[in-house]
Amino acid sequence: METQEAYLRGLKQWLQDTENAPLEEMAEFFAKRLDGYEEHMSVWKKSYRLVAEAVPDGCRKILDLGCGTGLELDLIWKKDPDIEVTGVDLCRDMLDKLIEKYPDRHFNAVCQDYFQYDPGHEQWDAVISFESLHHFLPERKEELYRKIYRSVKAGGFFILGDYIACCDEEEELLRDVYLKRRKQSAIPEDRFVHFDIPLTMEHETALLRSAGFRLENIMDEDAAVIVCRKEE
Repeated sequence: METQEAYLRGLKQWLQDTENAPLEEMAEFFAKRLDGYEEHMSVWKKSYRLVAEAVPDGCRKILDLGCGTGLELDLIWKKDPDIEVTGVDLCRDMLDKLIEKYPDRHFNAVCQDYFQYDPGHEQWDAVISFESLHHFLPERKEELYRKIYRSVKAGGFFILGDYIACCDEEEELLRDVYLKRRKQSAIPEDRFVHFDIPLTMEHETALLRSAGFRLENIMDEDAAVIVCRKEE
């Protein structure tokens, strides 16, 4: 197993090797990689299973933020094909792929920035997000988590599967590089780009608790899966 020290050395080398690579706009990044996306994401199959298992029995309505081609929904719909899902994603091509895969499911596609999307008040039995939110700064995430909390029914769940920084050094390093590259390229604040800026587990869970959620379970497989609940 790779040590933290070796991992950080490799990360720093990668950042150095790619320092002149331009940051890609988020939707365009995924549209360009659509053909190989599902194969690439198959490394997270254990975590997809954990997300599906965390969806409570009797769940009828799910909001999926950053749904992509619906890989997290494959096992959820296998568990219960009648669950109604609203999926929000910036990439129209990915949403079209999901609709093509599941033409007979109760699925509502929303091509929008999920920070701007209005999820309503106590509308959802569960909100899920997988490998999407590590692209955003904690200030934006905290705002979103509070909105998610309001949108979940009493007793409902927020299930977050995501890339978690191994330590404060990784979190700070990636954030500093991200901000530096945005500034160098004069990228407007409202434009989303593809670059990983994960938080440590301590900082991620602190944001979730601050939003009002109670942490039910944390499962660490290929990606961490954090199961949160809104008090009844």
